[in-house]
Amino acid sequence: MEQLLLKTESLSKSFSAGGVLQHVLKNIDLELYQGDFTVIMGASGAGKSTLLYALSGMDTPSLGRITFGDRIISELSADGLAVFRREHCGFVFQQIYLIDGMSVMDNVLAAGLLINRDKKALVRRAEELFRAVDIPPETQRKFPAQLSGGEAQRVGIVRALINSPEMLFADEPTGALNSKTGLDVLDTLTKFNESGQSVVMVTHDMRSARRGNRILYLKDGAILGDCRLGKYVHGDEGRHKKLSAFLEEMGW
Repeated sequence: MEQLLLKTESLSKSFSAGGVLQHVLKNIDLELYQGDFTVIMGASGAGKSTLLYALSGMDTPSLGRITFGDRIISELSADGLAVFRREHCGFVFQQIYLIDGMSVMDNVLAAGLLINRDKKALVRRAEELFRAVDIPPETQRKFPAQLSGGEAQRVGIVRALINSPEMLFADEPTGALNSKTGLDVLDTLTKFNESGQSVVMVTHDMRSARRGNRILYLKDGAILGDCRLGKYVHGDEGRHKKLSAFLEEMGW
């Protein structure tokens, strides 16, 4: 039986722009399950990143409820949300935001030490993750400016996973990468998902979207469509055709 991890009820988000109320998310009811790779797609301005930020506790809804596990995170204070994010969520962004004056390893350990003071255990965890993403020890001692774009994003994934989050949130993680390095990052995310890591990813790229087992399509702040693709299999042309037909139906 699938384990429900995150649920929204009548989730809505509005902003005031120039005295005019803009409704960015509109009454979204959504259930996300443990181990899924959920992809959020839609045209520019559809509310994709806003939904991601609300689900992860980076932003608060105007109306509605968000339940993560057994906690109603939409009722937490700003300080409570900060603690919640550190303990339960990992984040990967298009811009990686590594700290320039710290080594690759220290960037990762700094994130881990926010909630775990056992540095030896953190180093072991970091080394395990670095091996999983093919970042060798000599690269772990480098500084961010010495990394390629693909290396930096894989370091970002390690940092996001150092605290063993229940959910990994990714916002256009391949958007600033070339085709080859973007594919490496997608392979990395897929690998962790196959080992049980839950992922929610925003993308406008069909190649990236194929990695998900579930595609949510947003239009004007509401979920217009929900496509189930099943487990990712490399080279599955049937998967490609099903996703293409779904996106065409959505008007993408």
